Amino acid sequence: MDKTARNRVAILNVLRRTKNLTTSRQIAGCLADSGVLLSERTVRLYLSALQQEGLVDSHGRRGHTLNERGLTEVQAARTQERVGYLSAKIDQMTYRMSFDLQTRTGSVVVNTSVVRVDHLQRCLERVCRVFELGYAMGTLACMLRPGERVGGVEVPPGHVGFCTVCSITLNGVLLKHGVPVRSRFGGLIELQSGRPVRFVEIIRYDGTSIDPLEVFIRSGMTDYHGAIKDGCGLIGASFREVPDDSRDVVEHLAKRLAAVGLGAFMRIGAPGQPVLEWPVGEGRVGAVVVGGLNPMAVLVEAGYPVASSALSGLLEYHRLLPYGQLPEALAGIVAGEGAM
Repeated sequence: MDKTARNRVAILNVLRRTKNLTTSRQIAGCLADSGVLLSERTVRLYLSALQQEGLVDSHGRRGHTLNERGLTEVQAARTQERVGYLSAKIDQMTYRMSFDLQTRTGSVVVNTSVVRVDHLQRCLERVCRVFELGYAMGTLACMLRPGERVGGVEVPPGHVGFCTVCSITLNGVLLKHGVPVRSRFGGLIELQSGRPVRFVEIIRYDGTSIDPLEVFIRSGMTDYHGAIKDGCGLIGASFREVPDDSRDVVEHLAKRLAAVGLGAFMRIGAPGQPVLEWPVGEGRVGAVVVGGLNPMAVLVEAGYPVASSALSGLLEYHRLLPYGQLPEALAGIVAGEGAM
């Protein structure tokens, strides 16, 4: 945004936070506290323009208030500011994770989904089937009990936190082995007879404020029931690019990651060649990585509410369980809830 647009949004944000009648002098003071220096007279000019646009209501000398149209304008502006936030968060989490492939210790990046215990009980067999068929990020997951927390997500009573390994973990492992990764987009892959055919929908990471797979899952655009039934469906995946000289290293690391339950490379292309009909730049190699949130899409498709948070935080690798042990882990949580 240009300077005028930023000042407009700053004033609207002050009115949003105060919620009460606020004078131009008070607004100028609040702006100064946040580093935006506007005179009281300049604030009055902005307020006059905002009033004419129908975004604020004037109450004479008593001050101004934000109306519904103004609130909508603020929310839209904040979304624009957040575009590119996801790419920055990916880079941050890639740098912060500490997992060491050699020692199998350290933290990995996880997604956390909060779901009612009884809903997960009804769908757990199908969730495990997603892991079994290779449509999940590796073969490991973790269940959190009520009251436990990962990042900013806390599990409420009667619910379970289902942590899946985020595909950004692969970025971190590759980076620690000297391979820089460019995360291009998240999308939906069409499966036919269990084989990936093409991307049918994509959302670029540098043009969104929400994880693409969260969008596709919430919007009901996936088809995991078809995928686990006969291999024909739509599942979440992401597209990465690495330097073409690193291809052999990436393939070697992919095998090692699979051996420790973190395998998620669905396809690694040839230098400069398209992958699943998607082009890559000169000197680059494309790679398709299975989405970490995929197992939870089964519950959403069944009509159960799931609150998912991609890149929710870091979790120690030793807390992850093979998917075959998840029924036992859930039974332990149910027993613990019954004793409370």
